[in-house]
Amino acid sequence: MLTSFPILLFVLVSLTVTNGSQLILVNNCRESIWPGILGGAGHSTPKDGGFNLNSGEEVVLDLPEKWSGRVWGRQGCSFDNNGKGNCETGDCSGMLHCRGTGGVPPATVVEMTLGTSASPLHFYDVSLVDGFNLPVSMAPVGGGIGCGRAACDVDLNICCPSALEVKKGGKWWAARAPA
Repeated sequence: MLTSFPILLFVLVSLTVTNGSQLILVNNCRESIWPGILGGAGHSTPKDGGFNLNSGEEVVLDLPEKWSGRVWGRQGCSFDNNGKGNCETGDCSGMLHCRGTGGVPPATVVEMTLGTSASPLHFYDVSLVDGFNLPVSMAPVGGGIGCGRAACDVDLNICCPSALEVKKGGKWWAARAPA
């Protein structure tokens, strides 16, 4: 059993100067992850929808007002020089850059809809509707009304029913969502 469980951290920073917000992705996991990003209908997809984030690294994404979308961590990925390959969890059509394609479950998902500088009301959550692959935490910083942290940052291996387990090399790797 793990005594400490690494997490992928999302931090939402509200900025009225830029008429938008910044989303800071921090990889607190021991291994590299590949965030996947999908803008909601009519919304842009930052960084072409995917990139590599090594252990301990962070990336800042500038998001426009009213942006809506989802972000998830992919793991066990391998891509060639053209960005083609696959991920063991959260894969998006075998591409590094998801470009409008959602991730294949299981994947822990952060969902958000941002407000405006005139009405800085942001909605965000951590969802297991697509299953669980990485512990995730998200917290707003500055410009807010004191909203709290949204997270699923526990080791679900401890309580995952065997019918939902996804194993790799005989070891627990992820959890499917119930049908």
